[in-house]
Amino acid sequence: MEKDGKKRDSHDEKLVTVAIHSYEKAHILKSILESEGIPAVIHGIKMIDPVVPGNVRVRINEADLPRALQIIEKVDFTSELDKEPEQEISKEILVPVDFSEYSLAACEFGFRLARDLDCKVKLLHAFFTPFYPGAIPFGDTFTLQATDKELYQDIKRKTESEMQGLVKTIEEEMTGGLIPKVPYQTVLLEGLPEEEIITYSKKMRPTAIVMGTRGKSAKDLDLIGSVTAEVMEGCRTPIFAIPEGAKANNLSAMKTIAFLTNFQEREFKAFDIMMRFLKPYPVKVYLAHIAKKEDVWNEIKLSGIQKRFAELYPQLQTEYKLIEQSERVEESLDRFVNEHKIDMISLSSSRRNIFARMFNPGIARRMLFHSDTPLLVIKGM
Repeated sequence: MEKDGKKRDSHDEKLVTVAIHSYEKAHILKSILESEGIPAVIHGIKMIDPVVPGNVRVRINEADLPRALQIIEKVDFTSELDKEPEQEISKEILVPVDFSEYSLAACEFGFRLARDLDCKVKLLHAFFTPFYPGAIPFGDTFTLQATDKELYQDIKRKTESEMQGLVKTIEEEMTGGLIPKVPYQTVLLEGLPEEEIITYSKKMRPTAIVMGTRGKSAKDLDLIGSVTAEVMEGCRTPIFAIPEGAKANNLSAMKTIAFLTNFQEREFKAFDIMMRFLKPYPVKVYLAHIAKKEDVWNEIKLSGIQKRFAELYPQLQTEYKLIEQSERVEESLDRFVNEHKIDMISLSSSRRNIFARMFNPGIARRMLFHSDTPLLVIKGM
């Protein structure tokens, strides 16, 4: 291609990131783009980092971005959700751990939830090594240095030791009465954390997943790469996201819940699922809708939803609220949370394609990195 009488050098083009995925998904997307005549490269594999997911980037020339986005919008890596066979939900609370402080907060919440729902707990940790199949590049994209199996053994021994340390802490907290004594097991898996958690959830169908987050301390860079956010996108199991700084660290301590609604039919099923968790507790639920400006029709719809829920759950105290979006959504919601002393935000999250997740992250994903308020995210069917 000629430009101003000179041959355009692709190396002079500015590269932009259009996706962050596991290597396997990134390679699929790279192949799709290249089949449409758009050159793509993959950058950023970290060979040994079991707790940093989503570090594989698909990058293209900036000039190709408009056409690439049209293609990417049609790519949906979560379409297999529709093919999941229905199976009985197990009496298990899955708690993925990475041995951090906010991971311990999730453990405490998960054990209390398991006690209240008469479930057992499964502590799961996935570790990433150079021998994981998805980490082995091919073609001329990478140069992979030779590794030694001793490296794998070192990583495995370190992971086993960290899990033993977590178990010791849990046993001490059980003895001290800080967390309830409920049956639990541990499992170590090799692979990318978000993919292993999603796969396990599809296979075992736990009652709920409890995951820790860093809340307000998270960096903006993590907006796309968080394990918790990716799991929210990839599985149907209800997910409790518990920030390290959360004031209420168990359901029985929560008095006010905000249920966000966009007046979708799927939200009635999500509300019913939420109530299965909340039924033992005397809580107040705010039915809230976020809009850029007040609209009488929105208030009418909220009032109608409140009346329907009052019929379905006569013992439940409800109130509807319009949240005016005068700034960023997460800031408006955070203000509402503070004003009404909300202990947890609950919402139904629909399946979103890769384009939507990259360039218009959902409220749940954005709140993960902005708020210290626990989230309950229920996948829309």
